[in-house]
Amino acid sequence: MSDLHLDAVSVEYGDATALGDVSLHVEDGEFFTLVGPSGCGKTTTLRTIAGFEEPSSGVVRFGDESMAGVPPEDRHVGVVFQNYALFPHMTVAENVGYGLRFTDHPDPDARVEELLDMVDLVGMADRAPDELSGGQQQRVSLARALAPEPDVLLLDEPMSALDARLRETLRREVARIQSELGVTTVYVTHDQEEALAVSDRVAVMHDGQVEQVGTPQEVYRAPESRFVAEFVGENNVFTGAISPVETKGVRVRVDDGEFVLGDEVQGDSVTFCVRPEHLRRDHPENQFTVTVDQTEFLGESVRVYCDWDGRQVVWRTDSVPEDETVTLGFDPADATVV
Repeated sequence: MSDLHLDAVSVEYGDATALGDVSLHVEDGEFFTLVGPSGCGKTTTLRTIAGFEEPSSGVVRFGDESMAGVPPEDRHVGVVFQNYALFPHMTVAENVGYGLRFTDHPDPDARVEELLDMVDLVGMADRAPDELSGGQQQRVSLARALAPEPDVLLLDEPMSALDARLRETLRREVARIQSELGVTTVYVTHDQEEALAVSDRVAVMHDGQVEQVGTPQEVYRAPESRFVAEFVGENNVFTGAISPVETKGVRVRVDDGEFVLGDEVQGDSVTFCVRPEHLRRDHPENQFTVTVDQTEFLGESVRVYCDWDGRQVVWRTDSVPEDETVTLGFDPADATVV
């Protein structure tokens, strides 16, 4: 296995910059996820690691070895694509064993059988890809990528073509297999929930830059920028002027409301966020009154869209509110300055 480094990597296409001075370190055996909106550079990052793109500047290293000028076939990486990319004229077993043709594995047939068992496809070795469901085809693609025992496993939005329930099942399977094998893994997705669910660490990307790297808990609970706060999960973001009044905590005026934050803040103004689940009805601190606009029953909770003097506020609660107006509040410790 191997750890992975991107040192100040940029990728440019003419005047357009797809990646700008990106530096990342993926630890040996880590499940590391790149998440961000379309066009943010996450797939370009993956393709650069694989060797399908050459950096305009900077270097990719596997351990201490630079990958500069090393072609994809010599990087010892396994790649799982979004569209499966199986060979239609080969059986499941032949697809899985394809990469073993280029190795000196002592028993390719046993390796194929082992992997089909690992991805829960026992008994399907002789089937053609078009006889399989989408989830089964993606399992074949994963087994094929793992067959030569790569140093690094790369997955490019492998669940995006699947329905929600199957996507959830398969992502658990991928996480289980990765944990069992301990292979260094870089996973690309635009789905924030997926990124938080399966990763050891997450890199949130935006406009070819890395906005924040951290554990799922760190990225969700302590976003370092407004973009991360608004992209990863739901958030209520407020900007206000800091009051010069001496008081415990930082007092902030937002429109007609006044709030107290626990964080120390420098300057005349501050932007902070509060997660919908941290808003509480009739909480004694940081109160403000909203009008209920719309509710969405989500099973385990209710998402409530509220209006506060022309500003939308999202509140998560456990039951549909019956009142048209509600007083909400939040603990100063639940406000995160961004």
